[in-house]
Amino acid sequence: MRLSMAFWAPLFVFVASISAVLAQYVQESELIINGTLPMSHTDANYICATIDWWPNDKCNYNHCPWGSSSALNLDLTHPILTKAVQALEHLRIRVGGSLQDQVVYNVDDFSGLCHPFEILKDGLFGFSKGCLRMDRWDELNQFFVNTGAIVTFGLNALHGRHQINGKVWVGNWNSSNACDFIKYTVSKGYHIHSWEFGNELSGKGIGAMVHVEQYASDLIELRGIIDNLYQGVSQKPLLVAPGGFFDREWFAKLLKVSGSKVVDVMTLHLYNLGPGIDPNLVAKILDPRFLSRASVTFNDLQQTIKANGPWASSWIGESGGAYNSGGLHVSDTFVNSFWYLDQLAMAAKYHTEVYCRQTLIGGNYGLLNKTTFLPNPDYYSALLWHRLIGTGVLSVERRSVGPHLRTYAHCSKGKTGITLLLINLSNQTKFKLTVHNILNMDLHTTKEKEVSFIHRLKSSFSWMGSKSTQNELSREEYNLTPQGDDLKSKTMLLNGVPLEITQTGDIPQLKPAVVDVNSPTSIAPLTIKFIQFPNFDAPGCK
Repeated sequence: MRLSMAFWAPLFVFVASISAVLAQYVQESELIINGTLPMSHTDANYICATIDWWPNDKCNYNHCPWGSSSALNLDLTHPILTKAVQALEHLRIRVGGSLQDQVVYNVDDFSGLCHPFEILKDGLFGFSKGCLRMDRWDELNQFFVNTGAIVTFGLNALHGRHQINGKVWVGNWNSSNACDFIKYTVSKGYHIHSWEFGNELSGKGIGAMVHVEQYASDLIELRGIIDNLYQGVSQKPLLVAPGGFFDREWFAKLLKVSGSKVVDVMTLHLYNLGPGIDPNLVAKILDPRFLSRASVTFNDLQQTIKANGPWASSWIGESGGAYNSGGLHVSDTFVNSFWYLDQLAMAAKYHTEVYCRQTLIGGNYGLLNKTTFLPNPDYYSALLWHRLIGTGVLSVERRSVGPHLRTYAHCSKGKTGITLLLINLSNQTKFKLTVHNILNMDLHTTKEKEVSFIHRLKSSFSWMGSKSTQNELSREEYNLTPQGDDLKSKTMLLNGVPLEITQTGDIPQLKPAVVDVNSPTSIAPLTIKFIQFPNFDAPGCK
């Protein structure tokens, strides 16, 4: 019985659980890894997560999933939160989101009332302005120091402007409040890696938009403020912009008008799964052709930067899969990791240096549960990526591999060799893989029959070192499955063991299965697997 993955809601009940699979097919495939030269590189701290501004009365579809997860009220002393961020070792945290252009800073000459966001019918996104007190800013920075976080802070880029019609805001940016805020930050010795200017004001905008010429002029002013306030500092913060959805003409013009080396990083927002209420979210996540559409946007951004501002790097500044707080009972479950890991790997191929997940906590798409702070499955996916995947992205040639098997290769992190990421979106096909090194694809001759098995094995994979023994030739596998074979489970299994916080509140160890390298490499239907080959000869990774 053969079923196509191109089905939608009425038929999707069939794959709601892996246990529903009635037949399994085995497809033998080959992967040829080119480790001679990386095709692109990521930053060493590629994984990033956001802390948003949404208050607890932010609701979508009659559901209010934010709780106390805002930058203004998040419990920064919660031990699980601290340990979860520390485990990611210098996690990048972006403080920002839809309400950042309504944040005022209670510093120096600020004379208004300092109150949190309140529901306001005619306000941007239905909320009033909100105020960041400096004692709260102090608390946030203490949290960043305690956890080793690398911070990007999104500034209010609408201050001083006024709305004329629809979403269009005009007038010069009033930089005084932001300038005082940055000055306070510098005086306290707080380390901010990068300042971001506004949120989703590019192109047609989301809640508001600013014409690119005006935005570029104000960006130049902000560049001057940063350069002035950080005089004598060896590593000045980067300037990040525009933090919005891709509009080729707007992005290109921003780089041209602002000029050389004003913008250090171009940030893109992407929610390619559509609205969180879409009943077809799971079907989209498991549709390889749908997932691959994002590559067009990644490529367009890369080419736009290359043509108009090659001094700038590219980041995914915000991506949560499904917008409007994510998908209830989808974005915080195992199935979302098919999308998340695929996006991380795909973006990396297009010279994306940093990928910021919406959110660290809050909404349906938080890496951590907003109430218990317990990690959701995607947290462990991010943690595995952070610990296993190096900066060098390697090309993979596929032979006899169907579209449902997603295959990615990187240099391994902190060790020799390579790491494969395999994502099997098929509900019925098991893939049995032979992995080759491109260095040896033309070395096979009839004389090979005369050499020992172990020598042929080394040649096939081009193992490093002439003194390797058969005992040393192993690989490490991290096989990810959902608890109870339920794709919507909130518990992820690693090699059959549930990933759960320990009794002492610590993040669990992520132990691989050590496998004899000459045993078959395979991946079961609807599962994810990281595989490390420590002896794989990859000159481009040295």
